[in-house]
Amino acid sequence: MNQDILRCDISEGIATLTMNRPGKRNAMCEELLQAIDAFFLAPPKDVKVVILTGCEGHYCSGLDLAEHVQRSAEDNLYHSRYWHEVMQRIQFGGLPVVSAMFGAVIGGGLELASATHVRIAEPSTIFQLPEGRRGIFVGGGATVQVGRLLGPDRMTEMMLTGRKYSADEGLALGLTHYSVGDGEALGLARQLAGKISRNAPLSNYLMINAIGRINDMARGDGLFTESLAAALSQTTPDAEEGLRAFLEKRAPVFR
Repeated sequence: MNQDILRCDISEGIATLTMNRPGKRNAMCEELLQAIDAFFLAPPKDVKVVILTGCEGHYCSGLDLAEHVQRSAEDNLYHSRYWHEVMQRIQFGGLPVVSAMFGAVIGGGLELASATHVRIAEPSTIFQLPEGRRGIFVGGGATVQVGRLLGPDRMTEMMLTGRKYSADEGLALGLTHYSVGDGEALGLARQLAGKISRNAPLSNYLMINAIGRINDMARGDGLFTESLAAALSQTTPDAEEGLRAFLEKRAPVFR
């Protein structure tokens, strides 16, 4: 595997993953998807937070159609399910992931971004799901992930018309959490990643893994699961440190 296709820089517990396909707008090929998967399957033990971004003015422009492989219906099913596995590892693997976005966040790129937990967009950002114009349908999790962010009605219209959303529109709709100026996404991503890395590890893990699942549950099941998560978190050494720090009017120092 070409390690340069996904650059990884680690500093102070924060891993910055840069999708690196110059001239391709960081379009997703099998090699890049596998490199992302390999990282999240076995992240370095000292990494607490991940920043995911692109190079040369683009986040990720989706599938590289120039490398399209003709597959049977069965193989396409398995390929789609592999995408789902990778996106689930990103979303529920336990590491908070911050997307620093600019330029193309299109198709599979939007599916990738929607699996991350904090999203920051610069003015050049374009959100789009153009699969309908290619005679295909989303297969990397958009109907679940993007559909929940936008709502099914708005996502349907977005796909039918090929509509593009800007950073500010994406902020209003929930596709991004922050809309920042040119060149500011990575700086804010580092700032927020540092803040997140100072949280208690179990608190981060529970926020990532419990909140989305609870929202899939019936009301009573969700409330019971919340109680279990609260009970688990409040009996840790970090919870004791958080209380002491509050009483002593200082910043907590977690594990």
